Amino acid sequence: MPAKDTYHQAVKNALTKDGWKITFDPYPIKYKEVKLFADLAGEKTISATREGRKIVIEIKSFLSRSPMREFETALGQYLIYQTFLSITYPSSKVYLAVNHKIYEKFFVQMAIELIIEKYKVSVLVVDIQKEEIIKWIS
Repeated sequence: MPAKDTYHQAVKNALTKDGWKITFDPYPIKYKEVKLFADLAGEKTISATREGRKIVIEIKSFLSRSPMREFETALGQYLIYQTFLSITYPSSKVYLAVNHKIYEKFFVQMAIELIIEKYKVSVLVVDIQKEEIIKWIS
């Protein structure tokens, strides 16, 4: 199993505070002969319908000196997970969880926004210090 990201516990705590039930930590993704692990999976029951929303979270810290290199890797993981889950569990939505500081510094650049829009990357922005969700971007 892969090592947990630096912000793993903070993101998990933020999701729990927001009413999500963590169902997997980590979340196995299997398609044909390939088995991968996303960081977390969770669900939230919508009281009006009793049906739940299901999410899969890939957490990235972006602590290296090259946020672009980390973004390239994160985007590849995100697209692979999204592709496999669209076939095996189409009701699950994949999110890339990032610290609000890197989001405000890196993800708001026009070039990065273009990629996020082009590939329909859903982003979960978290205040790591407060362990709170800032925003969901779908």
